[in-house]
Amino acid sequence: MDLLNTLVDKGLRRELPTREEALAVLATSDDELLDVVAAAGKVRRQWFGRRVKLNYLVNLKSGLCPEDCSYCSQRLGSKAEILKYTWLKPEEASQAAAAGVAGGAKRVCLVASGRGPTDRDVERVGKTIEAIKEQNEGVEVCACLGLLSDGQAERLKDAGADAYNHNLNTSEATYGQITKTHTYADRVDTVQKAHAAGLSACSGLIAGMGESDEDLVDVVFSLRGLDPDSVPVNFLIPFEGTPLAKEWNLTPQRCLRILAMVRFVCPDIEVRLAGGREVHLRTMQPLALQLVNSIFLGDYLTSEGQAGQADLDMIADAGFEVEGAGTTTLPAHRADAMAAAAASHGPCGSSAAEAGCGSACGGCSGHEPEAVPAQAAAQAPAQAPAQASAGEVRPGLVAVRRRGAGTDLAPNA
Repeated sequence: MDLLNTLVDKGLRRELPTREEALAVLATSDDELLDVVAAAGKVRRQWFGRRVKLNYLVNLKSGLCPEDCSYCSQRLGSKAEILKYTWLKPEEASQAAAAGVAGGAKRVCLVASGRGPTDRDVERVGKTIEAIKEQNEGVEVCACLGLLSDGQAERLKDAGADAYNHNLNTSEATYGQITKTHTYADRVDTVQKAHAAGLSACSGLIAGMGESDEDLVDVVFSLRGLDPDSVPVNFLIPFEGTPLAKEWNLTPQRCLRILAMVRFVCPDIEVRLAGGREVHLRTMQPLALQLVNSIFLGDYLTSEGQAGQADLDMIADAGFEVEGAGTTTLPAHRADAMAAAAASHGPCGSSAAEAGCGSACGGCSGHEPEAVPAQAAAQAPAQAPAQASAGEVRPGLVAVRRRGAGTDLAPNA
């Protein structure tokens, strides 16, 4: 296809495709899908080889959120039966992080529900970052705490944070239909605050909320304009008890086209496969590794993922390799630019940042403290039947998280 040849050439030159070209990727047929994956895979391998970066989540505070994000099981008024607990202590978070690092994770993502941190919360998270870095030499830490006030990004960087995540989630035109307690502009402002403080900015999207192709292209082009170092792509997990519980709009093929479009628009940016991959990609997950260069392992914030060992086996079986701790994730031109930006903000005790984490509303996954008992390791997400009609509620596909942080049960690491 002339379209794919053009997109590959542009991706290898780091040139932005046109909106029409991005839309055309989403409009390709199932007969063309493998050609689309192969073309985007050339761009992925040019900038990231066959490496897969592993990321690990520590959920510092679950539920109890005053915001009304329609996609989120932790939202105000949610009836989803999720775990709810207040802040983990620094030593508890550090213990959880150590298990992730031992499993091969390069980055620990610290996520807390809520509109945004108070200054006391920032201090609390700073102590947690310090505890994690004392125990795990060289680990990268990303914070995902919601909307930031002036000066908070700088304080997080001074405490040792390498990155900050805050997702745009959907297009500016449709954002007000998803969330009413804050605005799209609020989210953009937080990403810009992280950038200005010298933190590695991470911002992504959630697909499958009923948006149009135009909305998807809009948000990805907006992300490219913000120039984050990483873009997590989440696929909506339709929790029963949330307004979007009936939004079962995705097929594995649709997910792969979305990932390919993101790769063409963001050729040299870390593209991370995040929440919802097990539910929507299912047995097509290995193909997604041809498009993304980063994933989360194990469980998500409030839902269970497949066993961490299954993820590691998938990476190896697909012919990819786990990125080592001594390897720089980003291409040299981006890594050099980031190092220069960090240097301009002076020493702060943090290591070189490379990428961020996933969404604070269901877009991350990770290991937890203890080893997995045999019965937990054997558990896998429910296998999906053939794609159902849009709007059909299928709660059996969403396994609510019942183990790990905040519980006495061993996690699915």
